[in-house]
Amino acid sequence: MIDPAYAIAAIVGMTAVTLALRAAPFLAAPLLKRFPMVENLGRFLPSAIMTLLMLHTLRGHASANPAGVWQELVAIGVTVVLQLWLRHALASILAGTALYVVFRNVAFFH
Repeated sequence: MIDPAYAIAAIVGMTAVTLALRAAPFLAAPLLKRFPMVENLGRFLPSAIMTLLMLHTLRGHASANPAGVWQELVAIGVTVVLQLWLRHALASILAGTALYVVFRNVAFFH
């Protein structure tokens, strides 16, 4: 049996490390904005990460979908069009994800 004090100390320690890791980018942002490379990464990295996630989805989940890859491709297409039109990543991602969830969970689309 684990000592309760040890368990609580471990949980508190893990919580502190997790919160510190989550807060670090926000705390370091004012210092990092002075570097042009960081600004370039800020413009480039979100699109690169979304592209990698999209490719991972198409390779993994889409190949296992019995209906084929059309659901994923349509959801990705909607996301891309909305991003180009609205220039609002959160809205684009939410709309594409919602459409994909509807495709996968409504029997009409199977």
